[in-house]
Amino acid sequence: MAVEVKELLEAGVHFGHLTRKWDPNMAPYVYMERNGIHIINLYKTAAKIEEAGEALSKIAASGRKILFVATKKQAKDIVAEKAGNINMPYITERWPGGMLTNFVTIRKAIKKMATIDRMKKDGTFLTLSKKERLQVDRLRAKLEKNLGSITDMTRLPGALFVVDIKREHIAIKEAQKLNIPIFAMVDTNSDPRQVDYVIPANDDASKSIDKILTHVTEAVTSGLNARKAEKAGKEAEKAEAKTAPAPVKAEAAKEEE
Repeated sequence: MAVEVKELLEAGVHFGHLTRKWDPNMAPYVYMERNGIHIINLYKTAAKIEEAGEALSKIAASGRKILFVATKKQAKDIVAEKAGNINMPYITERWPGGMLTNFVTIRKAIKKMATIDRMKKDGTFLTLSKKERLQVDRLRAKLEKNLGSITDMTRLPGALFVVDIKREHIAIKEAQKLNIPIFAMVDTNSDPRQVDYVIPANDDASKSIDKILTHVTEAVTSGLNARKAEKAGKEAEKAEAKTAPAPVKAEAAKEEE
């Protein structure tokens, strides 16, 4: 789906930061300065959205998860909704240190949640004292808040999508260490060299974040649909092979030889 510059303009994607706060490495993406504010070149933004979208679509089609990260107030709800809609993991509370570099420990914490849930189902929970039950409930609530959205992430993600790389610098560093591709909305006050797929955009306004995330999640959805179609095709082939008459099966076996 082509990205229209007009819709990006209407969402305020072009508004950068004050000129005195800029990172010179963002110069290729700056169109001009107006009233002491840098204006982002939306033609470049549109091209970068399409480039990032293609890559994300391929990652989704391969069956790998894309982890969305945005802990700033104006992005949290948008990211939780958009990533949740496409069944992708997301972090919108504080980034848990070692989330990627110490993934084994994070998985243990997720398993702890599952253990507590089992205790509640099989009645073990009720055998605890009132104080212990309260402590377990508090632990479960804390784990749910911080890790609830990544319970289905059984291995390291195939990519990271970040809103505001300055704020999420710890997540960026962890992904870099593990060579996990980083996709991000990068504003004029940030260094784009830290990111593999830069989407130059206003990362402070909710309208801008919503617009970019809409395009990004649509690209991921197309990859997921392509994967589903491929699986369905393979299943149909298998079913056809099973119901094929014996001579046809023999002929197919000869061809394979």
